[in-house]
Amino acid sequence: MENEIQTVRFEKLVFGGDCLGRLPDGRAVFVPFVLPGESAEIEITESKERFARGRLARLLDESPDRVQAPCPYFGGCGGCHYQHLDYAQQLELKKDLVFDQLRRIGKFTNSPQIEITGSPIPFGYRNQAQFHPIDVVGTLKLGFKKAASNEVLPISQCLLIPEELNELLPLLELESGSEINRLAMRIDSDGELMLIFEGNSEEPPEMNIELPVSSAYLSPDGRSLNMSGNDALVYTLLGNEFLVSPESFFQVNLSVAEEMIRGVLSLIEGQKNLEILELYSGVGLFTRFLAPHANQLTAIESSHSACFDFVGNLDEFDNISLYEGTVEEILPGIIDQIKPIDLAVLDPPRAGLNARARQALTDLAPSQIVYISCDPSTLARDLKHLAQAGYELHTLHAFDMFPQTAHVETMTVLRRTQRVTS
Repeated sequence: MENEIQTVRFEKLVFGGDCLGRLPDGRAVFVPFVLPGESAEIEITESKERFARGRLARLLDESPDRVQAPCPYFGGCGGCHYQHLDYAQQLELKKDLVFDQLRRIGKFTNSPQIEITGSPIPFGYRNQAQFHPIDVVGTLKLGFKKAASNEVLPISQCLLIPEELNELLPLLELESGSEINRLAMRIDSDGELMLIFEGNSEEPPEMNIELPVSSAYLSPDGRSLNMSGNDALVYTLLGNEFLVSPESFFQVNLSVAEEMIRGVLSLIEGQKNLEILELYSGVGLFTRFLAPHANQLTAIESSHSACFDFVGNLDEFDNISLYEGTVEEILPGIIDQIKPIDLAVLDPPRAGLNARARQALTDLAPSQIVYISCDPSTLARDLKHLAQAGYELHTLHAFDMFPQTAHVETMTVLRRTQRVTS
């Protein structure tokens, strides 16, 4: 029954950040911000036939693994899940959670051992963050969504972003009644700052920006309108510069992204003249490092702004073909036009591979697939299908791109052992 108080002893952390316990009637209950072995009074917030969800009301027994969360907003803000757990244990937990998803969803019982690479800095690592405005006594403050809620919690600092962005926060003043519904802050490798406003109007509202920052407005149709300063930022990884427009996605933790690039390159060290396929290529992050090893590299990306950045970032290469469109639209139509693929590298969004895209990939039957995922559950689903199509899971490597949160990046390497025809 919702809103009732129950006393629960918790058993284990599960994918997504919650901890699992059992109610007196035997149902599983999922509650954030508690640890295995702890007992707590919880308030039931959602009650279903087979499970329930709740929130922590009062902690009764503390786990010896619990540490003091350094952020004053932890437990209210929905951004972080594990600040109450030592960072070394966060890494072990994420390894276990990736393995659990592969076992339960992917049915991999003999998967290779999982390695994990941590972040050199567990705080202050994010080069960008998105804030939502909230009216506080007639003044718009910036904040994050509350845990399990669409309400906004106003904040004065965030420990996941660098000091330069935190220093910018109190200087931002938005008038009450503004049509701005989201504001992103970015910092590039040279320390350049950018504000990216999003709103419901096709044209940007009138603003007086006196800060030494670049700024842009993203309209509902996805157009980016420059308001001040530079119209793009520059990020440097392993000595290579990448131009990134305001509406383009880029990795938030550059040091961990560099480790992922090294991981991909280790697979093709010393090899040349490969036929390479890259799906969800973005602004060309992996492409830049793969292209010198390719005879021909075929890339597919759906974002118009990312394709624009890609062309500029890869301008020096003449062995790259870029297709703008979704993978499920483009890949089935070009299978007969490209040579047998030695290596396919894919970095899809959280939803994983569309069924049509997955079928086209298996029809193409590349010799080796590198699948980079930000969601272990959709990764496990897709790997199950690829295994059924004749691929063997060879390497599992997790990268902690997002310390203090429940999110984790995983790089898997699959090799074709046989070609299965349907």
